Amino acid sequence: MSSAAVNMKLEIVVIPVSDVDRAKRFYGELGWRLDADFASDDGYFRVIQFTPPGSGCSVIFGKNVTAAAPGSAQGLYLIVSDIEAARDELIRRGVDVSEVFHGAGDAHAGPDEPYLFGRVRVSGPDKERSSYRSFASFADPDGNGWLFQEITQRLPGRIDTGITTFASASDLAAALRRAGAAHGEHEKRTGGQHDENWPDWYASYLAAEQSAGELPQ
Repeated sequence: MSSAAVNMKLEIVVIPVSDVDRAKRFYGELGWRLDADFASDDGYFRVIQFTPPGSGCSVIFGKNVTAAAPGSAQGLYLIVSDIEAARDELIRRGVDVSEVFHGAGDAHAGPDEPYLFGRVRVSGPDKERSSYRSFASFADPDGNGWLFQEITQRLPGRIDTGITTFASASDLAAALRRAGAAHGEHEKRTGGQHDENWPDWYASYLAAEQSAGELPQ
């Protein structure tokens, strides 16, 4: 006898910090939404929750929230549709962000070299700007490490193919720009004539891009 899987939504990641108010200022200056700042009456416990723009998962930190060493949270991924725009936004907010980089294929990093999944980091975005392959990194004041990862098209099976959603207006705008560029190529292939059904074409493109389906030509 089989039963439907129970939904299990990852909503909270705990990050260890040494100075709660300093961390609160840092994450607030990133432009993240402050959801909560609760403390117990005796001052023993305090928890702060922030949510990145467009994210379904939040972070919490505080006083006596975790026994983990401050700065020990590493490899925390923030998925963006435009790596350079995301980096520029944090720089504008005064955050020290690495240059955009990608992995060097089969080149393995040495023990003292910067790496990504054991690969040497190469300056600049992925040459083909392939989804999942371009990164930038930054850290909070305690050294907890964050990675931007650029994803514009999901691998098959990663989302519900019957649902097309966008986390923010900027993500939708970026998707529309990609669709617009692809539609321009489509019109060239069809003789340069204006496509009266361009809304249908755009809709098909956006849905296929998200679900890793075959893109319209």
